[in-house]
Amino acid sequence: MLRVERIVDHPVQDTRKADVAHLVLPFEQRQKSRFLAQLSDGREIGVMLPRGITLRHGDLLEAEDGTLIQIEAAKEKVLRVTADTPLQLARAAYHLGNRHTPVELQKSCLILEHDLVLKEMLEGLRVRVEETDLPFEPERGAYSSGGHLHHHHHEHGNESDEEHRIAQELFHRHHDGTHGAPSSHSQTEHTDS
Repeated sequence: MLRVERIVDHPVQDTRKADVAHLVLPFEQRQKSRFLAQLSDGREIGVMLPRGITLRHGDLLEAEDGTLIQIEAAKEKVLRVTADTPLQLARAAYHLGNRHTPVELQKSCLILEHDLVLKEMLEGLRVRVEETDLPFEPERGAYSSGGHLHHHHHEHGNESDEEHRIAQELFHRHHDGTHGAPSSHSQTEHTDS
């Protein structure tokens, strides 16, 4: 069994791409830091990563023997939510966020793990809910480190890595004691008259 304890923080060189093994995992398992799994080629691996790591589609792991393993998001049963207007979709996203539900945001839809209670709630909001099988890659929390100890780029064209970096920067600027540059609200005195 291959033992994996390391996430690689650089892309695979073209000369080594043919040597990369693949590990297809659903979101639930990608949130675990310790698990046993089977690579696409049938080899068994034991993954022991630092707690709090969430593996993302495209992440690269390295086994003790040097084997590189690329993570792939498995197709899984999900709900795909669409609406007639952006406001309806935003309202659905608000209610899902209020329940701390992991959601994947796409240009014209929301994707979430299959849940009959949430499906019923969403249908009550008059949005369309389709049960389907898709890879699930929800947004990282704006205040989380994303479960990674490094920065990396994904090839799926998603701007969320840059948005996440900006959210992190603003959060730390606000909470590091200096609060960054003064905002227009802090420069103006408010009086109740």
